[in-house]
Amino acid sequence: MTNKKPLISISIPVLNEESNLDTLYARLCALAERMADRCELEFVFTDNHSEDRTWAIIRGLAASDSRVRAIRFSRNFGFQNSILANYLHTRGDAVMQVDADLQDPPELLEQFFELWQQGYKVVYGIRRKRPESALLNMFRKCGYWFIDKISEHSIPRDVGDFRLVDRAVINALARTRSATPYLRGMIAGMGFEQTGIVYDRDARTGGESKFNVVRLLRLGLTAVFNHSAVPLRLATYVGVLILFLSGAAAIYYVGLRLIDPNLPRGFTSIQLLLLFGIGLNAFLLGIIGEYILRIYRTLRADPIAIVEQSLNIEPGDLKL
Repeated sequence: MTNKKPLISISIPVLNEESNLDTLYARLCALAERMADRCELEFVFTDNHSEDRTWAIIRGLAASDSRVRAIRFSRNFGFQNSILANYLHTRGDAVMQVDADLQDPPELLEQFFELWQQGYKVVYGIRRKRPESALLNMFRKCGYWFIDKISEHSIPRDVGDFRLVDRAVINALARTRSATPYLRGMIAGMGFEQTGIVYDRDARTGGESKFNVVRLLRLGLTAVFNHSAVPLRLATYVGVLILFLSGAAAIYYVGLRLIDPNLPRGFTSIQLLLLFGIGLNAFLLGIIGEYILRIYRTLRADPIAIVEQSLNIEPGDLKL
């Protein structure tokens, strides 16, 4: 038995968020004071090679507060890679990921923390409503529904990356390597005891959103290709269908030849060979695709990111 308070890491991926960092830091410090009797906090930033004053502001915070730890990438490696790299550099017994735009309130950590202490290994926020257009909201809802339906395992709907995860989940993520991770799906597929809290997402108060429709679509495709074999199996199913239609067409052309002997010589055989070849090729490509999928899942091991600079993190503690 020990009376030592648990350490909770606040994971904060940033990209050009200079207008939000001071407000975020103030709210995190206020949160740390309120929870001082229950836990200790550290604030871990990953800068995805911002082009504004974001890194300079973080450097100033780290110089005056040892709880602030940060790494800066050599280039933009993507939002999901930034979160994963952040996870790997945290030291807490649990980690809560929050965006720097403050659309997800960090104060929900208090409720997340209580559920974590009850034994849940993953506690995520479920977005009840968000300050976006009705069209974009419908686009998101349809995307969540589609990804959940075709995924190999259930993925919670209306859930982003705003969550608290136990150290056991972080350790499991550390053993995986993917050039294009989709953390929502990866964490959902790991099992563990998971639960959600419904909340209303706030509007962005400063800066610009990094997610437009194109990037949302790209993230959705990453989710589909990472967590579903349906696209590859679809090739197999289409190949079988074409092969079946080729057989039906063969019967049709043979019957047509018997009915009308005046058809051009070689017409029937050319059609049969062409249709059968297309169907057989599609079928075999589907089978090959199944094997390529398994090889790809085994061998994909691209670096998550490359660290250019670090703050309050010893070089020997860098995990990339």
